Amino acid sequence: MPRAFCINSMDNVATMLDDAKDGVVKILGENSREIVLLEPVSLGHKIAIGDIARGNSIVKFGVTIGRASRDIRAGQWVHLHNCQSLFDERSGTLDVQTGAVTDTKYE
Repeated sequence: MPRAFCINSMDNVATMLDDAKDGVVKILGENSREIVLLEPVSLGHKIAIGDIARGNSIVKFGVTIGRASRDIRAGQWVHLHNCQSLFDERSGTLDVQTGAVTDTKYE
């Protein structure tokens, strides 16, 4: 069974410890439980461990790292396509898969 970890009881995301395509993920940490993954998520990426409404905080390690730019369901991948970073104002212009900038033309 794929695993993810959640450090702080205030967190609403967990970090994947394994690649997973779908199915049940074991959340390790303070509030250990299982959730159903709704889409493929790679090792090191975040998943929502509860529903997060658009505009609400995304909390990891007890720290607000961003805001949901759309509604996120428990078990969904949390990344640039649905999370606006509070630390990088350019995060909305980065490629979802690679993280490369898309607003600068290089010749």
